[in-house]
Amino acid sequence: MSSKTIPTYLPAGLPIPIAEPDGLSAPYWAGLRENRLLVQRCSRCNTWQFGPEWICHRCHAFDPQWTEVEPRGRIFSWERVWHPSHVALAQHGPYLVILVEIPQAGGVRMVGNLLDDPLQSVVIGTDVEGVFEHHAESDPTYSLLQWRVQS
Repeated sequence: MSSKTIPTYLPAGLPIPIAEPDGLSAPYWAGLRENRLLVQRCSRCNTWQFGPEWICHRCHAFDPQWTEVEPRGRIFSWERVWHPSHVALAQHGPYLVILVEIPQAGGVRMVGNLLDDPLQSVVIGTDVEGVFEHHAESDPTYSLLQWRVQS
């Protein structure tokens, strides 16, 4: 797992990711600030799930538990983005968005950016590791989970 601080990948001006007013995803965002990837797992039926929900997708038990997993997975799908989705990204393309499958967490999938050369060749099934990107200068502070091909 790579937990070292990396240069900021995303430009200033993007909306700051924060937990919903009801706090549902607050443990996820707090975990990223501590270099930890937290994913929900039902304490009743052991089903993993992401994104956050108040109930288990499988057995409908309330309050799935947040469980730390290694930020490692494999590329399930990807897209090279040429057209910015936000004005702050206008001069920052192309960039790579990947869907990462996390085997240690029951195969849940997460969307993220693939770091390094945006024109690199991307292969489905490639192993990737999470890289924590901290934005301590922001108010409020936040962290993101980016991805890098495992070396």
